[in-house]
Amino acid sequence: MSATATPYGFKPVNEIGGLPYAGSTRQIKIASGYGSNIFYGQVVSIVAAGTIEVVTTNGDNSTPFPAGTIGVFVGCTYTNPTTKQLTFAQYFPTGTAADDAMAYIVDDYNTLFQVQCAGSLAQTTLGANAKLQAVQSTSTGSTTTGNSNTAISATTAATSGFAFRIVDFVESTTSTVGDAFTDVLVKFNPVAHSYNNPTGI
Repeated sequence: MSATATPYGFKPVNEIGGLPYAGSTRQIKIASGYGSNIFYGQVVSIVAAGTIEVVTTNGDNSTPFPAGTIGVFVGCTYTNPTTKQLTFAQYFPTGTAADDAMAYIVDDYNTLFQVQCAGSLAQTTLGANAKLQAVQSTSTGSTTTGNSNTAISATTAATSGFAFRIVDFVESTTSTVGDAFTDVLVKFNPVAHSYNNPTGI
């Protein structure tokens, strides 16, 4: 069971209607020299420059996601400035100077993502809304694995301002509802995703 905190960011699992996630992504440019790591499983947004950056708000009522929030980062390509070779990477290293850097984004707002909660969630939280446990940053992930350590908060609510809806619990040999650090399936709420949010960038 999930007795210890081992957050891993947001992992695409399937579509809201039950279809399996087929691996489709959208490629969006990362600004050369962007000053933050972007880890696999982090929530990202399009900024005014037309490039991808890490979302640095909690996704609650007081600190909502920006209007350009587009989905979840699942890797990138860029020409390594040292080796001059095209690199396929799990994460984008901060400050990398590469004019061809492209992020791979799961941008379908109907995608369900598996994510770990920073505490225990009971059956009664099914259908509740959730926010991030902590603000994402250049250090909320591992430069060894390239994976995010983003988690959702155990503080859930009915308020429409929270970024995610809890759709289901992960039931397996290592996870069940009510675990100390419950694994759940969530989707973006309309207010938190650029394709549903009528506010432009």
